[in-house]
Amino acid sequence: MSKTKYLLVVLFLFCSNLLLAQAPAWGGGADQNDYSFGFTFSYIQSSFKIIKKPDWRSPYFDQLNNKYVTDSLKSINSNSLPGFAIGFLYRYSLSDHLEVRTNPTLIFADRSITYSYVTPSTDPVTKQIQATSADIPLEFKLKSDRIQDFRMYLLGGVKYTLAVGKGQSDLNSALSQKLVKNVGGFGSYEAGIGCDIYFEFFKLSPEIKLSNSFGNVLMPENQPFSSPISKLSLHTITFSLLFE
Repeated sequence: MSKTKYLLVVLFLFCSNLLLAQAPAWGGGADQNDYSFGFTFSYIQSSFKIIKKPDWRSPYFDQLNNKYVTDSLKSINSNSLPGFAIGFLYRYSLSDHLEVRTNPTLIFADRSITYSYVTPSTDPVTKQIQATSADIPLEFKLKSDRIQDFRMYLLGGVKYTLAVGKGQSDLNSALSQKLVKNVGGFGSYEAGIGCDIYFEFFKLSPEIKLSNSFGNVLMPENQPFSSPISKLSLHTITFSLLFE
C-alpha cells in the first residue's frame, strides 16, 4: 500500500472516530454535564376520589332556621376536567442511567364535584373548585441506554402542592350556595414514563405521569356540600413536553 493510500485510510478512520465522538453531544450537550436546565409545558386532567360518610345520603338540616336545605342524595361524583401548567426544570446526573430532578410548576386547573338527588325534579348541583397552585416535586429518573438519538426512561417521586391566591369566598353566601374547598397544601406521590429525543441544539422529552395525593385534601366544613364527604383524594394525569 502506498503512503498516500495509507494516509487516506488513517484520515478516514480519524474522521470517523471524531464524528462518532461528537454524536452524543447532540441535544445541545444536555447530557454531557452533570446538571442542566430547561422548561416544561403540560396538559392536565384531574379528578377527585370521593370517600363518603356512612350517612351521606341524608338531607342537610339547617338547625339555625329549623329546615332542610337539600333533598336526599343519590350520588356524588367527580368528573375529570382539563388544565395546563408551565414550569422550570433542573436536573442533576447521579450516574449514566440515574438522575434526580425538580420541576417547579404553576398549574391552572379546575376540579368539580356533582351532587345528584333522589327527587327527580331536583336538578344536580355541580360545585367547581377553582385551583391555581404550585407544584414542587422531587423526582428520580431511571434511563435506558441511548440508541442513537433516542432513549426511554421511568420516573418516580413525590411532590408538594401549594395553593396560590385566596380563591373564591363564600363567607356571606346562603347554605345552598356554599363552595367546596381544598386545604392550602398537600403532598402526593407520582410515577411516569417518557422518552428523550435528541435534536441538534436541544433535547425534547415527552412524558406522561400519574399522581395521587396523600391524606385528605378536603377542608371540612359544616355545610350541605362538604358534610356528606369523609375524604377527598386528588388524582391527576399529566402529559408534558420538556425542553432542555
